[in-house]
Amino acid sequence: MVGTAPLTARWSNWAGNQRGSATAILRPGSPTDVAEAVRTAAATGSRIRVAGSGHSFTGIALADDQRMELSELDSTVSVDVTRRLVTVPAGMTLHTLNGLLARHCLALPNLGDIDAQTVAGAISTGTHGTGAGYGCLSTFVEAITLVTGTGEVLRCSADEHPDVFAAARVSLGALGVLVEVTLRCVDAFVLHAHERPAALADVLDDLPSLIASHDHVDFYWFPYTSRVQVKTNDRAPANDRPLPRWRGWLDDDFLANTVFAGACRLGRAVPALAPGISAVSARALTERRYTGRSDRVFCTPRRVRFVEMEYGLPREALPEALGALQRIVEGLPFKVLFPVEVRFTAADDIWLSHGYGRDSAYIAVHQYVGMPYEPYFRAFEEVAAGLGGRPHWGKLHYRDAASLATAYPRFADFLALRDRLDPDRVFTNPHLTHILGA
Repeated sequence: MVGTAPLTARWSNWAGNQRGSATAILRPGSPTDVAEAVRTAAATGSRIRVAGSGHSFTGIALADDQRMELSELDSTVSVDVTRRLVTVPAGMTLHTLNGLLARHCLALPNLGDIDAQTVAGAISTGTHGTGAGYGCLSTFVEAITLVTGTGEVLRCSADEHPDVFAAARVSLGALGVLVEVTLRCVDAFVLHAHERPAALADVLDDLPSLIASHDHVDFYWFPYTSRVQVKTNDRAPANDRPLPRWRGWLDDDFLANTVFAGACRLGRAVPALAPGISAVSARALTERRYTGRSDRVFCTPRRVRFVEMEYGLPREALPEALGALQRIVEGLPFKVLFPVEVRFTAADDIWLSHGYGRDSAYIAVHQYVGMPYEPYFRAFEEVAAGLGGRPHWGKLHYRDAASLATAYPRFADFLALRDRLDPDRVFTNPHLTHILGA
């Protein structure tokens, strides 16, 4: 049976900028329960939104009718070590998945820097890491099981329902409920991480060589300075240089979270101090090298709350976009307290992936919670959109269906498939209506 509960609390996302309530909370125990709930909703004109870990900054998971949570979904966990395939419930978190894979000497080829998302939430919004040879996490998906808006249960892969597979790996939750996901993994591996301060101009001058010579590259630009912190991750033969526990606590817990949170609170209280805080932060980060299990190097704790916008751009547009962003920051009537993150991904063929058909550079702009951000984000969006940018589906943006249709070559195909799989719009909400149309 489908577990239901009356509304007992309002839901909010991790950042606290999206809040709402539902008429009922559905907690299905099996894919059959999901299908039953969907058929009932279609018959009664109700709507369902699936909520994961709440790590999207948009209203994509907000339910204005029924909210479905997949934490109790009992689905098969299957690990095929020989073929390097794992099948898991879509509501499993990446953190749990990483632990499961490690116990079988496997790993995902790439990850973002947060592992709190559910598998379904991560792939549905195009979550990505960095690395010129790697697409978003959805490119690791080998098969999915999807409950459509009519209650049909579809098993999809490159061989079964290939059109659904091409769309549903980044579906925004608009095509159905993901209940099971099969992922292609690799043998467990160790990463050598190198973090170092540098001048932004030097990094941009050397960018093609930097990207080509490392498995994974990202960097952070500190507003009001010409400084960045560069991080490269490369596969290593052995975990022979582990980060001492005290150094990990000092850098990743105390400095990156406790001290940084205090600096942000100070900058919010006294905005004039923000440029100085940014300059000190840029100088405080020193060089370090270490090795570790891949997921533990990729993922780091994030306890300082913020809001974020991120755009995927044609890689060649990065210098122009960063130059415009520097001018935007200098001209704002308020201060920016968070650094800007830059990452890189390879092209893919997933219809609504930000990386569809092109190698991308991603620019992520952040602002500390409680600080103004909309003029900052809108100004950057204007620049990014003008350069052919595509907004990350889980990050704040102000695009609508008409403007997005020009950014994604397969947008119309996605909408046609949505009409077929969810003709009654069981899975819509106001946010989806805005970005996909009615």
